[in-house]
Parts: sequence; C-alpha cells; structure tokens
Amino acid sequence: MDDTFELYDLKVEVTATDRPFVCSHREGDFFYVQGENLVFPEGSSFSMYSLSAILPLLPAKQRMTDPHDWMSTDAYIACPDPNCGARFRITRVGKRTFSHSETTVVPLEGEDGTEEQV
Repeated sequence: MDDTFELYDLKVEVTATDRPFVCSHREGDFFYVQGENLVFPEGSSFSMYSLSAILPLLPAKQRMTDPHDWMSTDAYIACPDPNCGARFRITRVGKRTFSHSETTVVPLEGEDGTEEQV
C-alpha cells in the first residue's frame, strides 16, 4: 500500500513595514521548515517570542489547502509585540514526500484490522 504524503517546505522571513522594529529582528533574517524540522542558517538567531506566534501556523501552511482558504493566500504574520513593525512572511518553497510508516508507529486503517483513530 502506498503510504506517502506531501508537505510543503516553508521559508519564514523577517520583512519590514513603515514602523520601526523594537525587537531583535533584522530584515531578511529567515529560517526554513522542512518536514518537522526548523532549519536556521549557521550563526543566525530568531526571537522565541516571535517564534511562539508563528509556530501554530506552520503545520497548516505545510499542508495542501483549498485555493479559496485564507491559509492559501495570507502570508504575513505580525510580530506579537504591538509596538514592533516587523512582519514575518511564510512562503511555500517546495514539496517533500514523506511515508506514514516512517513518521509514526500508528498503523493506517486496515493494516492491523483496527479502525483509524482520528
């Protein structure tokens, strides 16, 4: 049985607005999301407070969505500090194929005679 699925790779990049930054952001700083991993360029850093605002959206942005879903079109997230002008652009930059059996020990429905747990 083919148990593969695809997820988008993402790039999360700091972008500027007309308001000044008050946090430690630098325009152009970025990281990638590849599968379950956050991949940072060597020597870079990223605010944990900003990361806490971005993290809940990343699994949804990795998945295929309907073209009419806002998750397909909206790419900018505001810095959680209301006084900071930074924005974070989440861009889909590629796709990777994963295998269910390599990402979990829970069997697909029918593999062991049990129903799938949702």
